[in-house]
Amino acid sequence: MPIVVGTASYSNGEQQFFTDPKEFIKTVHEELPDRGSSGFMFKVMAADPETRKAIDDIVIGEFGDTNEHEIAYYQNSDAEHKEKALEDLNTALYEKMYAEQETYRSWLLSQPPEEILKHTYEYTVREDILLSLEYNDLSMEQASALLVSKAPLDDVFQDFEKIETDHMAIVQDCVSSRADSLLQQEKERQLTILNMPVYRYPASYAHEHGELEQFRASHKTNIACRDAIDTAIADNYRNNALGHGAVKQVVDQYGYNRTLFVLANTVRCKDWDGRISDDNKRWAMTVPVYEDKDAWGDDRNREFVVDRAHPGLVDLFTTQARHDFLLTQPLTKEDVQHEATRILAKLQEPMKPNSPSGTHFMAQISPDFAARATSKHMDKLMDMLPFQSICFTGLDGRKGLFATITADEDRFQPLRQHKPSVRDKLQAAPAVAKPTPVVKSKELER
Repeated sequence: MPIVVGTASYSNGEQQFFTDPKEFIKTVHEELPDRGSSGFMFKVMAADPETRKAIDDIVIGEFGDTNEHEIAYYQNSDAEHKEKALEDLNTALYEKMYAEQETYRSWLLSQPPEEILKHTYEYTVREDILLSLEYNDLSMEQASALLVSKAPLDDVFQDFEKIETDHMAIVQDCVSSRADSLLQQEKERQLTILNMPVYRYPASYAHEHGELEQFRASHKTNIACRDAIDTAIADNYRNNALGHGAVKQVVDQYGYNRTLFVLANTVRCKDWDGRISDDNKRWAMTVPVYEDKDAWGDDRNREFVVDRAHPGLVDLFTTQARHDFLLTQPLTKEDVQHEATRILAKLQEPMKPNSPSGTHFMAQISPDFAARATSKHMDKLMDMLPFQSICFTGLDGRKGLFATITADEDRFQPLRQHKPSVRDKLQAAPAVAKPTPVVKSKELER
């Protein structure tokens, strides 16, 4: 569940709660110059250092000055800000619930006595809910979840009414329960998105087969995934480099299948763009993406093309996503064979021992192979390398795992090729048709 990063209010009583930092920054930038006529006021809540600096830049710039603080100043004070933000969020929630209670009280006082009596229990419980918030703080996530609700006090009361108890401790449990319920709903929504299958066929096919609902849900999620990729690239691009957290940020929400599908569609739609690598273009052509024209001849697939980010960064993101997905896949016999061949060639390259001590020949095992390999794969790899002194080891001061052999080994031996097992032979051999048994005639031979 997103955390409230800021609030805004106006002289007409309108109040806004922002969970999107970009929307908060945009609102402050647009409304601050007209604060005299609109009564615009804002408050920074649980915002990250970048957002807090952006807000300060706007405010100080409004007075014709320049913010003298660099981002490091906000990063260094982040822990202190979070502590204050927790208090501010709980205060804002209490004030919102208090205002809701005052509105309810004013309405109640305008009713005839008989009607007021009917609402006595509700009014008392609502007062108790407010009282519980005076002495108990919620977490940032819980406070934010309730803040974005239109009527948090009524929400909590409706939940509490289902619980038959008079204890104040239960009131607080109900407040937390309502917040946790909202958080759980968000988790379930994310889980639904994560587990939703990618519908790869066009709308015409979906219509013919009664699957329009699946098509629309998947198409809508493709568009959301596109936006998530754009956001992840913006969030993780620093110092002319795309951070490795970008892919995880999207995959955690949408999974590899949908993320790679949206990327493949994007690359296919940009096949003319030289900023997309040929390798990614070739890969994209292996992913089935069907043409999907609407009634006006427009391609629906273009609706989930990643277009806000620079094509070069989209290319980097695609490469990272493909690589990260590969690391989740189990190794095959061919992968082990390929790695053994590569290591043997590396051991044969140097003219003299290349270990730090000068006593061994060595070659680094591919980090990707090592990340995917089980102990069984490593045993198979070692068995294929034709050396008596072969050893897989780490080296001081160097990252990774290395294959080493002594200097007196014959490095130009071929790889060991093990005979296939009986099971492998039986699985590879074509099935032999059984001979048709001869059926004797029931008539006696003469």
